[in-house]
Amino acid sequence: MAVPSTLRRARLAVMGLFFLTGLALAMWVVNIPAVQESTGVSHAVLGGLLLLLGLGSVIGMQVTGPLVDRIGSRRSAIIGAVVLAVGVNLPGLAQDAWGVGAALFVLGLGNGVMDIAMNDQAVVVERRWGRPIMSSFHAFFSVGGAVGAVAGAVAQALGLSIHWSLGFGAVVVIALSLYGVPKLLQDDPTPVLSDAETPAATTDPRSVRRRIIALAVLAFLLMLAEGTANDWSALQAVQDLDVPEAAGSIAYGAFAVAMTIGRFAADPIAHRLGPVRVVRSGSVVAAAGMAVIVLSPAYPLTLAGWVVFGLGLSGIVPQLFTAAGNLGVPNQGVVMSRVVGAGYVGLLAGPAIIGWLSHLTGLTHALVLPLLFCVVGIALATQVAPGTGTRTTPGPVRVDSNGRRPRRTTGDDDVVDRSDR
Repeated sequence: MAVPSTLRRARLAVMGLFFLTGLALAMWVVNIPAVQESTGVSHAVLGGLLLLLGLGSVIGMQVTGPLVDRIGSRRSAIIGAVVLAVGVNLPGLAQDAWGVGAALFVLGLGNGVMDIAMNDQAVVVERRWGRPIMSSFHAFFSVGGAVGAVAGAVAQALGLSIHWSLGFGAVVVIALSLYGVPKLLQDDPTPVLSDAETPAATTDPRSVRRRIIALAVLAFLLMLAEGTANDWSALQAVQDLDVPEAAGSIAYGAFAVAMTIGRFAADPIAHRLGPVRVVRSGSVVAAAGMAVIVLSPAYPLTLAGWVVFGLGLSGIVPQLFTAAGNLGVPNQGVVMSRVVGAGYVGLLAGPAIIGWLSHLTGLTHALVLPLLFCVVGIALATQVAPGTGTRTTPGPVRVDSNGRRPRRTTGDDDVVDRSDR
């Protein structure tokens, strides 16, 4: 059965939300030196101010969870887009440290609101699509980041001021939001349970609570591992392998490209093998990649390790968010905000934890920690399996112990995208 045009437009709209969020954050990052120069903020002060970006994001996520439950992710995305557009423009208007801090807090709020709204909407679209597509949404966040970084670099090369550069980011956010938000779907009003579920099991609050905690722990640990690559891959190559800074940057670039490619490839794999195997095998691959990095005596081998690490991690977090969005509980937005928020805290905490540990053991040896976190991913992979308390796609769906759905013929109520097969 063909996918309805409204659903296809909704999928494109959600891709746009992920893209614009990645672009907005990248536009800020590439303009950090210019903002620092225009405001006279020192490195030490700027480091403290950057925490306000994270604080605003975490607060925005926790506020948006109940908001999504009350008004839906579609309306919440409107709020997020407005705050994000304002926030990305504010650093260019700041005159001093106080202005930069306020701007970063607003930018963080917009990022947090949008993060929960677009992930919740992604779950709604994926559920009606009838097959895994969450990873492709996250891939567009990476694409948006790359485009934003290039656009910012081009603006700097042309000698444009930060007002024009960040203003361009705000305009893109507004334009894509005006196009995309009206095409988003209304949230599913009630959970649809698979035929394998029993009423007694789905109403057990302790079982649901344990699963939420497990998903939050996984999100925290594995996004912390991802943050390790973001912040330490280049420095590890320069410091411990004695390569030039440009070569160190390539280490991070290899990881980032591998993550993007892996996210585009993860959905078909999840469809064929199930989310449990994606998380378990991805954790194994990521752990192997980090083991190569820790043990490698040569830069080319380390570079290969970062590629393997990125490919392994790429498909894991989308499976966690899909599982969190399909627990079938009334306060689904709150659950999503807890799991996504835990992951974001891990992303922020990673640099500090690895930095502290590196003083005790050296940077390369400190990277054993994310390796161990990947091992936890192997152990807890079953938590992403569709099953008890899980909201699924329309129609009865049977799953095996790996969370894999068998191929089935489509009925009148099924929505299956055959164009991707």
